Amino acid sequence: MPSGMVMGGRSNNYNYNCNGGFSNSYMLLNPEEVKFLDLFRLLFSSNLKKRRFVDSSHAREHNFWHRFFIFLSIVVLKLLRFFDKPLALLGFFLESSLNFLSLNGGFSGILLNFFRLRLKIPNTSSAEYLSMIGHLDSRVTLDRSIKPGDVNYFGALCMMASKLSYENEAHVAQIVKDVWKMEFLGFFNFWNDYQEKCSTQAFMMRDRKDNHDTIIVSFRGTEPFNADDWSSDFDISWYEIEGIGKIHGGFMKALGLQKCVGWPKEMERKGHERHPLAYYTLREKLKELMKENERTRFVVTGHSLGGALAILFPSILVFHEEKLLLERLEGVYTFGQPRVGDRTFGEFMVKSLAEYKIRYYRFVYGFDMVPRLPLDDKALMFKHFGPCIYFDWNYVAQILEEEPFKNYFSIVGAILMRIHACLEIGRSFTISWRRGKEYEEKVFLRIVRLFGLLLPGIPAHCPQDYVNSTRLGSTTPFHTEYDVKVE
Repeated sequence: MPSGMVMGGRSNNYNYNCNGGFSNSYMLLNPEEVKFLDLFRLLFSSNLKKRRFVDSSHAREHNFWHRFFIFLSIVVLKLLRFFDKPLALLGFFLESSLNFLSLNGGFSGILLNFFRLRLKIPNTSSAEYLSMIGHLDSRVTLDRSIKPGDVNYFGALCMMASKLSYENEAHVAQIVKDVWKMEFLGFFNFWNDYQEKCSTQAFMMRDRKDNHDTIIVSFRGTEPFNADDWSSDFDISWYEIEGIGKIHGGFMKALGLQKCVGWPKEMERKGHERHPLAYYTLREKLKELMKENERTRFVVTGHSLGGALAILFPSILVFHEEKLLLERLEGVYTFGQPRVGDRTFGEFMVKSLAEYKIRYYRFVYGFDMVPRLPLDDKALMFKHFGPCIYFDWNYVAQILEEEPFKNYFSIVGAILMRIHACLEIGRSFTISWRRGKEYEEKVFLRIVRLFGLLLPGIPAHCPQDYVNSTRLGSTTPFHTEYDVKVE
């Protein structure tokens, strides 16, 4: 396996491929270069060389549906750039309003505090401030019935860490240290070399007890009103790495892919200090921690976009032959993870994970839309790999090769999804007395569930159901079956 990537290829735009790029087989999208008429010509012409907004190693794309998805991706990326600031302002207004309500104890509390001249104003950097995700599910305590050493302990812990990663640094540090009684190792804002800003977040913590010492790396997923995160999701650019396969370009950029040079094994220290990249920063931090104690292990986790980054992280470790870290990697836990590569990449990862005995748990709840994207069809090459731990609306677990209705769009699936959406709304009003007070759902989440009647896959992607799945849907009977499927 090579330790660095070879320069090659052509470039239409300095901001995206910088006169070359590291891969000889690639397809890159550049919405900055798009012109209205040129964009529509893409649908009727297979000649990609004439399209300034597409930089591809293949001169022609004869598949109409592939060109259509390029067209669609460009349109979405363009809209996201246009509405970047309005979207951020809307998110800030909604989050601040929810925090204003919660800090003052609701509408009655606001009136009371107003007359008492004690109104509490939200501070976005304080430990009390919650994100939109935090308001959907405000639980912060771990399930006491799940003990260290239980087969579903790390699944439940990783899901809570994945949910916590959506919060600000002060809140994350407080929960890890004061509530979970674990070591807080750092909160990171990472640079995206293609967006030219810090748009990737993660935090690290340490779960150290007498019988184990495990570091958890948790990547933040897509924030609802963050255009940069959505741009990473909808950027269907791809790069092919020889011997590894084709990988989703938007996710690679978020993980730390560098312009012009790609994934060199080492990077310049000066540039790294100024603009820390996720992969390199976390790799070096983990190396330092692993050297302190030979018993220390680590797991990587994330929800949504965070799940994509979590499974891509070990793929680059394999590419760079980082044996020390790979041998200490206990497992990868992803929740609502989108597809990240093609069939070749999947085969490479299955082989690599088996070689280093790394467990890969891909959790999917119900009709969550995100694990069914990007599409797995003839037009797009994206495939999942490894078995899926699937939970239905009643949190009953199954081990499946692929989640039901893998591409989300089907007539039968549309009917079943809406039936399940109705069941989820009904469950929202009964789960607290059936399962316990901690499972009670708030009005805000119930409003979101109503949208499931129109778009069932959106409420199903919320962390609430994934937390419930890891707590209520025991996977104990399935672990033997899972190990067989992995082998």
